[in-house]
Amino acid sequence: MMRIAVMGTGAVGGYFGAKLAAAGHHVVFIARGSHLSAMRSEGLRVESPAGNLHVQKSLFTASSAEAGAVDLVLFCVKSYDTAEAAAAIAPMISAQTTLLSLQNGIDNADKIAQLWGTERTLTGVVYVGAQISAPGLITHSTGGRIILGQPNRQVVDTTRAIEQLLLGAEIVCEISTAIEQVQWTKLLWNAPFCAISCLTRSTLREIVESEPLTELALDCMIEVQAAARTRGINLTPELFDQTLNFSRTLGEFKPSMLQDLEASKPLEYEAFNGIVIKLLKEAGKEAPVNQVFYATLKYFDKKIREEASG
Repeated sequence: MMRIAVMGTGAVGGYFGAKLAAAGHHVVFIARGSHLSAMRSEGLRVESPAGNLHVQKSLFTASSAEAGAVDLVLFCVKSYDTAEAAAAIAPMISAQTTLLSLQNGIDNADKIAQLWGTERTLTGVVYVGAQISAPGLITHSTGGRIILGQPNRQVVDTTRAIEQLLLGAEIVCEISTAIEQVQWTKLLWNAPFCAISCLTRSTLREIVESEPLTELALDCMIEVQAAARTRGINLTPELFDQTLNFSRTLGEFKPSMLQDLEASKPLEYEAFNGIVIKLLKEAGKEAPVNQVFYATLKYFDKKIREEASG
């Protein structure tokens, strides 16, 4: 059995961490606020159509020092907290520790690797519908798959070991030798649908049933496609159709950014829309749709942070 730490026990980290704990691994859950308090007193509960889980015997803490050295860190903080959290995990790092980023965006694993080394850092792309419904309670609605890999297109023994670990916990996963392509394909969904859901307060069903909003999503995808080309990634037109078709299967699902907005939490607009603007600007091009999304979401985020501090 492995010793595992979940750095950032939100919906994603809590769900996968609970699955690993249920498989018998020693899992430390790092969190904060009322969610941490609830887990300390009542444990972590996951309600899922695949079967409910209740983790009670694990360590729930705000301190990586209290967690101590681990074999695997599931790195699940929001993208805007990556640099700070990567530095904070120092007490959990040993010569054998592997770091698996389960974050949105395309460059978080790179930031982690800059501090802790590429040889121990893996990129994970997550497909799961889950949210924190109440402190200490995660509601899982759909999915639960992880695609993992390393940027150098190699598959080393560590990667295979983590794949087997996840499969052993009944987590659907696979290794990709083109993980950057997988990341950009997910951004093709995140960039338009997270932003549109926040700007219109709409579920996926409402967006895909609206012709104007669907056209807006496609316009955003074209800019994501152009940004991907600056990194040598080709997002084919077929992926546009696949992205829309996938969205049509999600029903009343609310993207993670809308969940954050409704909970008055900071927003990941830099990782979803800012990166598109940045890469196209460096290439001498514009991203008008993402610029509107970015500016509006930045305004929402500023209000959330001001209210939290004042």
